[in-house]
Amino acid sequence: MSENSARSVTVERTGTGHFVATNTRGGTISFGTGSDSEFTPVELLLAALGGCTAVDVDLATSRHAEPAAFSVEVSGNKINDEFGNRLTDLAVTFTVTFPDGEGADRARAILPRAVKTSHDRLCTVSRTVEIGTPVTATVEDA
Repeated sequence: MSENSARSVTVERTGTGHFVATNTRGGTISFGTGSDSEFTPVELLLAALGGCTAVDVDLATSRHAEPAAFSVEVSGNKINDEFGNRLTDLAVTFTVTFPDGEGADRARAILPRAVKTSHDRLCTVSRTVEIGTPVTATVEDA
């Protein structure tokens, strides 16, 4: 594994049902159980799916034209079955418009390919979810 391949965040409890995740650059995001407006972990997963592919698509299209509108809706169904709690029917839907002009025409033309390339190869989050990666949970002595 190369030196630049490791990724990590630290999650700390800030109160009953409330947590803060901190990345290695010092950025933070709060989340919780859904008892208030904070994101839940499931909503963070949906945001990560949409955000990862949105970054890829934005980089590919915005070099040709600045979008007039750019939104990504990510949805899924939370179920409980013989595999436990999980999401099914995950869908990532882009709504992107560009103004008139030559650069915008190029951006519109590559938009479908950019979405497909992100989904099929580039977006680490969706690739990990689709392929499946084992998760190890341990308890460390304090």
